[in-house]
Amino acid sequence: MSTSAAAHHRALHQIPELDDQLPETLEYVTSVLALLPCRLSFPIPGSVCAFFDAGKPETAAFRADMDALPVTEATGLPYASRNPGVMHACGHDGHTAMALSLAEYVSAHLAELPRNVLFLFQPAEETTGGAQRLCDTGILARCCVTRIFGLHLWPGLEAGRIFSRPGPLMARANEVTVTVTGKSVHLSRASEGRDALAAGAEYLRRAYAMVNALPPEEPRAFLFGKMTSGTVRNAVSGKTVLEGSLRTYQEETYRRCRAQFAAIGDALAAETGCGVEVYLNEGYPAVWNHEGLYEAVCSALGQDAPAPLESPVLAAEDFSCYQRQVPGLFCFLGVGNTAELHAPEFCFDDEAVLPKGVEFLKKLLYLD
Repeated sequence: MSTSAAAHHRALHQIPELDDQLPETLEYVTSVLALLPCRLSFPIPGSVCAFFDAGKPETAAFRADMDALPVTEATGLPYASRNPGVMHACGHDGHTAMALSLAEYVSAHLAELPRNVLFLFQPAEETTGGAQRLCDTGILARCCVTRIFGLHLWPGLEAGRIFSRPGPLMARANEVTVTVTGKSVHLSRASEGRDALAAGAEYLRRAYAMVNALPPEEPRAFLFGKMTSGTVRNAVSGKTVLEGSLRTYQEETYRRCRAQFAAIGDALAAETGCGVEVYLNEGYPAVWNHEGLYEAVCSALGQDAPAPLESPVLAAEDFSCYQRQVPGLFCFLGVGNTAELHAPEFCFDDEAVLPKGVEFLKKLLYLD
């Protein structure tokens, strides 16, 4: 007997866990999947994958992320988090609940499906990127995956309605850290020092000017949200650290920014005598929906196709790693006017929203 997506959601919402340390979550998910006619595997820590073999040459994959956030819940829900300081504030419990409900449906309808089905329940979307580590195991190739789908709950969009767009949907996210090393001396001997604070401030100014000067057809966002420098008010600062984030969609824009950030650092080092180290982490690539798959979904589903989003969003997602392996479509499932994602008050009407997501996913099973 299948369980409703809302029931799965409420069970999972009470046991949020972080990164790839998901023992309670894995126990719940595995207990549901173990009752179904699928082959289970655990390719990386904190993951479980379920393969439903319909005897077909190709496989459709569905991804669900399972990790939560270090947030203290403030929803007042009767099924609120039982784990102090941890909360499913980004809706991953809803994603997992819908995937479990879809797996239960697949188990009863496998013979009529045009493809095998693989479910990827992954860890660490919020931290180290479980998607890439799953891809690195080769599971997509072993299971002959030719397309992959994912949903993300999204505040501010009509509750229960699916939204998406071809091409760029979510941004590439890169953390930017600039470390300026100068020479600290007392204010009375300032001319003998090398002012890391002044150099850091100038780096910020030039970096902002560079990003702002990019063509408008290259959407991007860049901000230094943290700057630390110096030790006391009456001494030249010997060290400044700038911490920021860059969001882009096009690889060329990312590469241009990366090169220019380094060039700005080199120029300032030459001008000021300070050491300037610029570091960008690898980050997640942009979520880029396969145009052909998007069109196929829209053509097949007609009035049930995703509603078009006019423009991509600046948030990031590691679903993009799967899309670099096989054609993929990522969609938003509206939850209405709720608190924003990652907020301690985030909650939604699971009985109204999640069944709509499951019904949409069921339709994707039958695509030509």
